[in-house]
Amino acid sequence: MTTSELTDRLALADDLVLTRMGYGTMQLAGPHVMGPPRDRDEAVAVLREAVDRGVTHIDTSDYYGPFIVNEILREALHPYPADVRIVTKVGCRRGEDGSWNLDTSPDELVREVHENLGRLDVEGLDVVNLRVSDDHSESLGEAFRTLADLREQGLIRHLGVSNVSPEQLAEARAIAPVVCVQNHYNLVHRTDDDLVDHCAAEGIAYTSFFPLGGFSPLQSDTLARVAERVGATPQQTALAWLLQRSPTMLLIPGTSSRAHLRENLAAADLELPAEAVAELDTI
Repeated sequence: MTTSELTDRLALADDLVLTRMGYGTMQLAGPHVMGPPRDRDEAVAVLREAVDRGVTHIDTSDYYGPFIVNEILREALHPYPADVRIVTKVGCRRGEDGSWNLDTSPDELVREVHENLGRLDVEGLDVVNLRVSDDHSESLGEAFRTLADLREQGLIRHLGVSNVSPEQLAEARAIAPVVCVQNHYNLVHRTDDDLVDHCAAEGIAYTSFFPLGGFSPLQSDTLARVAERVGATPQQTALAWLLQRSPTMLLIPGTSSRAHLRENLAAADLELPAEAVAELDTI
């Protein structure tokens, strides 16, 4: 794939145009998303090649590592190319044992935003997603108002939400504009089908995290069969299905390998025929 071929973009604001095929940085940390990568030079090279090939959507978080991935991101890309947009997440603090400790208290969110600003070495964050817990009964009002205040101060340009229900999305939108939702969704995990369609209707980006299954890779005989027929890998086929699922779908597959990065990006040019999509829809 050449840079010119990665052209499918989504404009969410005048200053926020993202390639629908993005890159997620989580796998640049060590095992269990803790500690340094096995090969830091390769991690830097992966980031630089992603941008060289036209990716403008980089997804990250200070709790990857923790902190290490954002430091690598700064090393690889700073000063950032004019069209690159960095999307980060707040609302979690890692324990020394590798635990993921959600904390959306105002003081913690303010601290995390300033930490992201410092480690990325930017004056304002392009997009900040508020990550909330799996308990979708909670209100995110206080937390989202905290981020909205930071947006008014110019420290954040755009706001998103992550791991939310439709009701939580509506609650956030009543406080401040939401440009993106980042939830768990892929070919075999489709609980959010209605929310994907709602976001498309409202012009909100829907970013699929774990587009290839995450810590449990996608396994499907149907997927393997369709992939063979269209001349692609199962992973490329699953990514292409997502891109065709919704016009506002964004993908952030991650990898610590340049070869795997090229394979993922090639999925942006894979157009699945209608019969292949119909067969995959049955999974």
